[in-house]
Amino acid sequence: MAKLKQELIIDQQGPIGILTLNRPEALNALSHPLMDQMEEALKNFEADAAIRVVVIAGSERAFAAGADISEMQGKTSAEMRADLHLSRWDKVSNFLKPTIAAISGYALGGGCELALACDLRVASETAVFGQPEISIGVIPGAGGTVRLARLLGRALALEMVLTGRRISAHEALNLGMVNRVVPVELFLDEAIKLAHQIAAMPPLAVAAAKKSVLSALSPDYPSYPAALQLERELFYSLFDTEDQKEGMRAFIEKRKPNFKGK
Repeated sequence: MAKLKQELIIDQQGPIGILTLNRPEALNALSHPLMDQMEEALKNFEADAAIRVVVIAGSERAFAAGADISEMQGKTSAEMRADLHLSRWDKVSNFLKPTIAAISGYALGGGCELALACDLRVASETAVFGQPEISIGVIPGAGGTVRLARLLGRALALEMVLTGRRISAHEALNLGMVNRVVPVELFLDEAIKLAHQIAAMPPLAVAAAKKSVLSALSPDYPSYPAALQLERELFYSLFDTEDQKEGMRAFIEKRKPNFKGK
């Protein structure tokens, strides 16, 4: 049963937590209240063992058209530094369980950064990505320059942030920015379907896999050998789990495994 919590709809479909941005009058601009509510919801989902994957979605018209400019327009640099608003995007990127952005329509500015903060991205054919902050006198401040550079490389990332160039859904797919592109009417269903595929896997192995892949891109593991060593240690650690025993036993016995997250 969906629960309307002001600017965010919080729902659950089995092991999938679903957060739907709900500011249609502002094209889901990411206001302080909305991002506060998202931070709280993610905290609750992370503590709930029944939730294995989280989907963050917008509407067909807009995933999120950016941050709420009216909240920032009159502020000084000191006031912006004291404001913790941008740290909300970090809560998404640091979330321990897999996250999937279900994107249709505009994903611009902070909306693009929210999509980039998720682990996986499912886009509708109408999805449009961009970082137009330069046109209003600033730059992306919630991870846009960094994540775009890592995903797309130096040249295209610079072009996007220096000119505000927008990327279509199919171009984003060709560039590896999104995982798949589907018709508009299927974008949320496809994201939830992908979430269920991941949720069916053993949770401890999923967590280890996410940690290993993200660590390979982290400055904390700058060397190839260090990243390989972390992967190996995570691999070894899973042999102390019940799910590893069940998974391998089920494989040998040619049956479906029953994973319990232990």
